Amino acid sequence: MKNLMLITVLLVAFSMQSCAQKSDSKDAPEKVLTSFKAKFPDAEKTKWEMETDSEWEVEFNWKGKEYSANFSTDGEWRETEYEIKETEIPSNIRAILDQNFPDYEIEDAEIAETPAGKYYEMEIEAGEEAYEVTIDVKGNLTKNKESEENDKND
Repeated sequence: MKNLMLITVLLVAFSMQSCAQKSDSKDAPEKVLTSFKAKFPDAEKTKWEMETDSEWEVEFNWKGKEYSANFSTDGEWRETEYEIKETEIPSNIRAILDQNFPDYEIEDAEIAETPAGKYYEMEIEAGEEAYEVTIDVKGNLTKNKESEENDKND
């Protein structure tokens, strides 16, 4: 009985480990790895995944935060994101939210950086509606109303 229990535990652990690792750095192209190491030299705990046919995503720890970054298969950096606390949202960004969404609640907040610039990305609820909001550092706001169909697919 003990042997059966031990075998079951080992099989479950092995299965979970196999499913958790979608890819690792040895699968990512050398150009991608080189670009990543140049941009994030002290990154730790990397976990690689093929995002699309032409893009790799890596999740990692850097400077005490959890990050994700995307690179094209030829090594071009496309985007970096990391979560921030609501208290880390600058007052000018919060003022834009206040002007556009009376009585809102922030569900999730991130900073995204791309070659085009830096953005604050937030999921908010305003009344009965949910939005994905992006505000760039110049104050330009983009909002997308989340539909019930999108929520069902998540």
